[in-house]
Amino acid sequence: MKKILVLFAFVMGFGVVANAQTAAKPAEFKFEAETHDFGKITVNKPVTYDFKYTNVGEEPLIITKAEASCGCTVPKYTTVPLKKGETGTISVTFSAAGAPQPFTKTVTVSSNAKTPVKVLYIKGETVAASSK
Repeated sequence: MKKILVLFAFVMGFGVVANAQTAAKPAEFKFEAETHDFGKITVNKPVTYDFKYTNVGEEPLIITKAEASCGCTVPKYTTVPLKKGETGTISVTFSAAGAPQPFTKTVTVSSNAKTPVKVLYIKGETVAASSK
C-alpha cells in the first residue's frame, strides 16, 4: 500500500511540474519609455505625449484603468485587448495653469499584466508666455 501511495504522489507531482512549465506567460507591458520630459512649456498651452507599449506576454493584455496624479493631467488609453506582439498607446495630456514652475506628474496604469500596476512619469517646467 505504501508503494502505491508513493507512486501516486510521484505521478501527481510530475503532472503538476509539467503543467507549470507549459502554462502560457501572462500578458506583460514593454514600454518604449516610462518617463517623458517635456522640457520648458508655456503656461496655459496643453501638451501631449504618447507612451507606446507592446504586449510581450502570451495572454491578451487588458488595461482596466489609467489614473493621473492630478486633474491637470488626462490619460487616454487603448481599450481593446492586445494580443501577443500588438502595440498600444497611453496618451497623456498635461494642461499647465498658474505660476511658472517645475512639475512632475504620474499616471498609474492598472491591467491584467504580470506586473499589474505600472507608473508612468511626465515632467518639465512651465514658463510664462513670451510677450511680443
